[in-house]
Amino acid sequence: MAAPTIRPARADEYDDIARVWMESWVSTGLAEPSAFLLANLRARVRHEIEKGWSLFVADDQGTLAAMLALHPPDRYLDQLFVAPEYQGKSLGRELLAFTRAQLPDEIWLRCVRENEKAWRWYEREGFVFEKETVEPTTGFTMKYYRWKKSATVRP
Repeated sequence: MAAPTIRPARADEYDDIARVWMESWVSTGLAEPSAFLLANLRARVRHEIEKGWSLFVADDQGTLAAMLALHPPDRYLDQLFVAPEYQGKSLGRELLAFTRAQLPDEIWLRCVRENEKAWRWYEREGFVFEKETVEPTTGFTMKYYRWKKSATVRP
């Protein structure tokens, strides 16, 4: 079976993208699935697209396996969420490689401190912890990470 294809998202997929996002977020144990959460994520996808997101999906022969949201002018990896049934199959690593091709010199991101699985994965992938701050709109403590191409070059 072929690996999912990473491609730009289409507007007719935004609701499915929000569903993948919610299912992946819920899989962290930090939220419960709800119609309210799904509605908020649906609205956020549209809002963030208007603000400049470059939104991509991992398409597994018509099934959305993951979503990836970048803000290239800021070198910001805003969201990377893999559907639970695709987790543990290196799709996150493929999405991160795709991100590095889009943002080859530097990438920064934020992770919820309680999502230890995610931030430990980013650390293993060469991201360096910079700081923690409380996100006032959610109350979550966010860990900030940065990856720089020069930092990964070894003699």
